[in-house]
Amino acid sequence: METPLDLVPVSQWGFFTLPRPMIIAGPCSAETREQVLETARGLSELGIHVFRAGIWKPRTHPGSFEGIGSEGLKWLREVKQTYGMKVGTEVASQRHVYECLKYGVDLVWIGARTTANPFLMQEIADALRDSDIPVLVKNPVNPDLDLWIGALERLNAAGIKKLGVIHRGFTTTEKIPYRNEPGWRVAIALRTRFPDLPFFADPSHMGGARQYLLELAQRALDLGLEGLMIESHCNPAVALSDAAQQLTPSGLKDLLGKIVVRDGSVEDYREGLSALRAQIDVIDENLLFALQSRMQVSRKIGQYKKDHNIAIVQASRWDEVLASMVEKGRSYGLDEAFVKEVFNAIHDASVQAQNRILGGE
Repeated sequence: METPLDLVPVSQWGFFTLPRPMIIAGPCSAETREQVLETARGLSELGIHVFRAGIWKPRTHPGSFEGIGSEGLKWLREVKQTYGMKVGTEVASQRHVYECLKYGVDLVWIGARTTANPFLMQEIADALRDSDIPVLVKNPVNPDLDLWIGALERLNAAGIKKLGVIHRGFTTTEKIPYRNEPGWRVAIALRTRFPDLPFFADPSHMGGARQYLLELAQRALDLGLEGLMIESHCNPAVALSDAAQQLTPSGLKDLLGKIVVRDGSVEDYREGLSALRAQIDVIDENLLFALQSRMQVSRKIGQYKKDHNIAIVQASRWDEVLASMVEKGRSYGLDEAFVKEVFNAIHDASVQAQNRILGGE
């Protein structure tokens, strides 16, 4: 059962210059001392106050670069001392937490794979119990809102009140331009349930390539999210992980200069017309994706009918489907005539697609 979260407002963390957007930036991985300090220098000159770097990297295959390990925590500590920045990294185990606390890391986040594992989440929550360190929780790899909320509840129950979330999209088998399916509808659902929860987007992992970062970052802010976590490397071409999605500090400066931050307070913006229109845009995109998926299935049915010499239209079958959709639409408060018009148009398009298959087009 969902419980309210006891939160310390992000304005009291002492981390970010408000108003939005709040920015966390730094390399995917800490690779060398020189790389970490050079990147931090560039970001500090931009006025960015929170530096991120992966120390332990969960990789699919052994033998890949899995992070520099605890040695990198010394470099993060040097970033703090040299540039006065707050520093953060990802943790995935109790040992990671203890190492971070030992070296004075200011912020930790939970990765998508870890969020999906309640056992690991409980272990991390216990290790962090009653500490004052802010914790950000990435969405689980699959669009499971309850898993995401459950991870937050475990941390909050352990006394962690400086909590926030990072939306980095979801794993998908569909062919899409991005590395991960944005799944903005899930972010909107979490925002609706917990409007006071600090909310970041991670366009780097969502897009997987520099060319998508601006559009994804802009969409996140248009939906009312307060912050961005963006990967930045002093020389992305030689990065040991996720080279294609990292920006140089100067590239990040250019991106931030192109983002449009709407006027007005965060609270006013969430309730404003622009935010509602952005939500409509997300829903419309989801509708188009659903229609495209349905047409793919319709074409497969058409091929099956052709192979088995079956007539394209079975009127009784469609009458049953339409009646069912009307009934379900009624439960959602949708007008019967509207539902019939929409689904008849979809059906007609499916029949035309199957006719083309039978006609050999």
